[in-house]
Parts: sequence; C-alpha cells; structure tokens
Amino acid sequence: MLRFLSARLLATIPVVFGVTVAVFSMLYLIPGDPVKMMLSEFQSTPEQIAHMRAQLHLDDPPWVQYGRFVWNGLHGDLGMSIRDDRPVTQEIEEVFPSTVVLAVAALAISATLGVTLGIIAALRQNTWADVTTMMLATLGISMPSFWLALMLIFIFSLYFGLLPAAGGGEPGQIGDILAHLIMPAVALGVGAAAIIARLTRSSMLDVLRLEYMNTARAKGLNGATVVLRHGLQNALIPIITIFGLQFGALLAGTVFIETVFGRPGLGRLVVNAILNKDFPLVQGGVLVFAIGYVFVNLLVDLVYAVVDPRIRYG
Repeated sequence: MLRFLSARLLATIPVVFGVTVAVFSMLYLIPGDPVKMMLSEFQSTPEQIAHMRAQLHLDDPPWVQYGRFVWNGLHGDLGMSIRDDRPVTQEIEEVFPSTVVLAVAALAISATLGVTLGIIAALRQNTWADVTTMMLATLGISMPSFWLALMLIFIFSLYFGLLPAAGGGEPGQIGDILAHLIMPAVALGVGAAAIIARLTRSSMLDVLRLEYMNTARAKGLNGATVVLRHGLQNALIPIITIFGLQFGALLAGTVFIETVFGRPGLGRLVVNAILNKDFPLVQGGVLVFAIGYVFVNLLVDLVYAVVDPRIRYG
C-alpha cells in the first residue's frame, strides 16, 4: 500500500511542474506586450510602463522569473491584482469555497443520477427502460451547460418564480444558499450524469456476464445484494476514474455557470480578470484550477487502492 501511494505521489511531481510551466508561460504566449495591454485603458506614460515592468520583474531573465513564480507560489504568494491592488491569493480565497461547493454539489447530482440510470439500463438491457435511459443520456451530453442554465432560469425563475435566478445566497442563511445552488448544480451536473450513466451501463454489463454473478444468484442472495455488493463494487474502477475526470471538467465548467447565474466564484473571477487584462489574477486562478484537478485525480488513484485490494497488494 505504501509503495503504491509513494509511486502515485512521485508521479504528480512532473505533472505539477508541467502545470506551473504552462501557467507561467501564459504571460509570454499572448501577442504583444503584456504591460501595455494591462495599461491599454489608461493614459500611461513610458515611465509608468517601465515602473510596472519593474514591479512585475519582467526585466529579469525568464528562468529567474519562473523560479520566483514557483518560490512565491509555494509560500502562498501569487502576486498582486493589477486592477484591485490586492493579493491574488486573498481574492481567490474569498471565492474558491463557493466554486468547490458548486462543483461538489454538481458531482453529487451527476453521480447519483448517472449511476442509478446506468444500473437500470444494464439490468434492463435492450428494453424500453434501457433505450429511454440511453436516449436521455445522449440528450444530456448534447446540451451545452450554459444553454441548460438559461432554460432553467426561464422556467423556474421567470415563469414559475420558484428559484432565484442569480447570486450565491445570503451568507449564513442555509436555505437561501441551497435555493441559489440548485439550478447551477443541476445545469453543471446533467452533462456529467449522462457520461457516467453510459459508462456505468457498459461496466455493469461486463460484470453481470461473469460467472461469479451467477454463483451469487445460485446461493440465494437477493437481487439488490447481487447487483450492489457483487456487481457494482467490481465495476467501480472505471466509474471512479470518470468521477475524477468529470470533477475536473465540472471545475472548469463553473466558468460558464457562475457567469450565467451571476454567482460569485473562481470561474467568474477568472472571466472578469481576463476581460480586465489582469494577468497576475488570471495566472493565479488558472493555477488553482489546474493544481486542484491534479490532486483530485491523485485522490482518485488513492480511492482505487481502497476499492480494489488487487491494486493495494499488487
């Protein structure tokens, strides 16, 4: 077990290194002078441009800038926001919990809905239930999350007036926060639920054909025990894999959903930073997204060892 965990932790090091290089390189890959772009909306003098260039240490060699970027990042310093003149870390800390709550809620919806529909489709293969479920899954994959978000706002906010259309809820008011969370989480989670449903069906069909499933039925075990304990548990590895991948996709999807619903979060913060040409804030937000995705997939690898003893002892 310890060897497996050590190998996975070591494997994340080059990935994190690649992520930091890619995020740092954003400043050099954009066309034009980044300092002039950041000051393009202001009447700036050559002295002000030179001052900002020195403030951002852009006169140093690239490898020196990268070393400073990594060293400061390890100490929680992602620079200062150009527009707000506040630490980037502080701005991210204020909105990141809201994004995590939205992504986790969407994953919970997608996991519950996707696994349930996938199991039903596998148990009723080639019946109307299977065909209907897979049609719904195809429809869910085909719908862009921002379009579904607009439809939910139109139906449940404008037409029926049941749910608030925008905002994140009043701090400390659990009921109000949940009311503001329902539609964004559904809009974000439906597409992932469709993917999980299709994969769960495929994985369950492979397991249901194995001999030990027939043995479990012959022993007189009830259907739920056979399906959930002997079937689903052995079909979990590919399903857990897609959970990790979809959580990363859900984090990225918050960029659209938070913008549509006017919800505070890291995705909306990054969008506003891009529009304002606030490159330190963009770099910080993208870095947090990327590192979060890497470590969620590391967590998925660790869950493998818990679910499947062959991985733990192999």
